[in-house]
Amino acid sequence: MYALLILDIQVGLVHGPEKPWRGEALLKTVNALMDQARSAGAAIFLARHIGPVGSPIEPGSPLTMLAPELTLLGGEVVFEKRRPNAFEMTDLADNLRARGATGVVVAGMKTQYCVDSTCRAARDLGFDAVLVADGHTCSDTAVMKAEDIVAHHNATLDGPFCRLVRAAQWRF
Repeated sequence: MYALLILDIQVGLVHGPEKPWRGEALLKTVNALMDQARSAGAAIFLARHIGPVGSPIEPGSPLTMLAPELTLLGGEVVFEKRRPNAFEMTDLADNLRARGATGVVVAGMKTQYCVDSTCRAARDLGFDAVLVADGHTCSDTAVMKAEDIVAHHNATLDGPFCRLVRAAQWRF
């Protein structure tokens, strides 16, 4: 059984000064994945990245709130994380196992940080990791365009660290 894990679709990343590549498309994809997960009875987990006190994403900051475009119906598990890897210093793995999940479908932000490290960690913890190829994004950096970052990570992670699928191909 698979659970859906959505990483850091929060106000500061979606609506901040560095706009995510294909941001609107990502929100639609994530909402469609949540609808599908609900229909299948799969658990939905949403991570919110929290930074240290004094940072723009300190505890309680409105920038850490989930993006209002997400369709939340109340059955989702929302949790805070403080590291890029959503399993590190959280009870995510225990909560997944308690719900009978043997695999995790990963979507969200940012590709090169939280998406990457969470996919790698999921396999290390014994979960079948599935990355939604068109379900994660980031912003341009000084070195690389976001579109290239996403393509690079899809190619790098697929196989050794996760199974890559397009959202339209996935079924819970």
